[in-house]
Amino acid sequence: MQQQRYYSLDVFRGATVALMILVNNPGSWSHIFSPLEHAAWNGCTPTDLVFPFFLFAVGNAMAFVMPKFEQKGTKYFLQKIIKRSILIFAIGLFLNWSPFFQWSGNELVFKKWAFMHTNSDGSSFEDGVRLLGVLQRIAICYFIASLIAYFLKPKGTFVAIVFILLAYWIICLLAGNPHDPFSITGYFGRDVDIAILQKYHMLHIDKIDGVVYHFDYEGLASTIAAIAQVLLGYLVGFYIQQKGKNFEMLSNLFVAGILFMAAGYCWDLVFPINKKIWSSSYTVYTTGLAIVTIGVMIYVLEYKNAKSAWSKFFDAFGKNPLFIFVLSGFLPRLLTLFRIKDHVDENGNPVYLSALGWFYEHICKNISTDLRVGSLVYAISMIVFYWLIVYLLDRKKIYIKV
Repeated sequence: MQQQRYYSLDVFRGATVALMILVNNPGSWSHIFSPLEHAAWNGCTPTDLVFPFFLFAVGNAMAFVMPKFEQKGTKYFLQKIIKRSILIFAIGLFLNWSPFFQWSGNELVFKKWAFMHTNSDGSSFEDGVRLLGVLQRIAICYFIASLIAYFLKPKGTFVAIVFILLAYWIICLLAGNPHDPFSITGYFGRDVDIAILQKYHMLHIDKIDGVVYHFDYEGLASTIAAIAQVLLGYLVGFYIQQKGKNFEMLSNLFVAGILFMAAGYCWDLVFPINKKIWSSSYTVYTTGLAIVTIGVMIYVLEYKNAKSAWSKFFDAFGKNPLFIFVLSGFLPRLLTLFRIKDHVDENGNPVYLSALGWFYEHICKNISTDLRVGSLVYAISMIVFYWLIVYLLDRKKIYIKV
């Protein structure tokens, strides 16, 4: 029975990873169908569900290994989570810095920790390797959530979740701009990130309503509520274990999911649903959707045993999630070092493309006059390509874990 539940978790986690690859690898960032774009600021699109679903899955899986940690003792537990958290964070930093070289005109140069970036118009700004990111946030959330779940147990964990979500809301109100604490300029976390990370080690220069700002989507302050997301996933996993496979458990999951979504909508009235600052309302709302989704998967895959090609497809991703996510980020970066001379522009300058860039420009882009179609075809092609890799790994029983 435990193995069956792990199968549902693998499919849920695998579907999340596949969607991550889909939204992170469009053929062109300028041509994307609206559901595959993040909300400009407040709001929640289907794409905005991907990361919180993955954090929920991290917590869910944590519930199944926590009994092992408790059995082997605190020393073993601390060694495991510290090692795993440091490795995941380091891999994320490696991914941000990779492939360690970049083209400067026709010269391949080492990518420095911090450097001056020059735009095509001749202007320049200070840039550098980003310190945070998706994997770094996963590492931080996993580490802190594991400590809370291990030492406070389920009841204490629930209290911690309530405290975290309410405290984050209050801090945003008190430390932010009193006139607009949830805007990009009024959000307190932006100043925290700039002070600690420095502008040149943040994500990028973001543009909202035509104005340019420095802002990191996976910043330090906005990680606070994301920790609660992992803990909520942990409590759901713990509940599934305790109740066992029965319709009472499944019914309660659906009720809880609906209540969480309703609570998130209500909270949105005073604390907007917003992924970029990972608001408490966003955490609650997306957790509700995640609970309903995992409930549907448990019903379909375990009660009805309706395993088919779709579940096996996502299951392959779910068995090597971290590896394939890192590969999907590293490989395109690596291929930019190997350029193909494609054509000469109107000024007589050669235009170079990577192998993936050539694939998009000469194959995917020409499929339809609607450039969003070609961009989507490219993204789907990337999913198929990476699925072939995880499928072969699964066939050979190779599972790369940290």
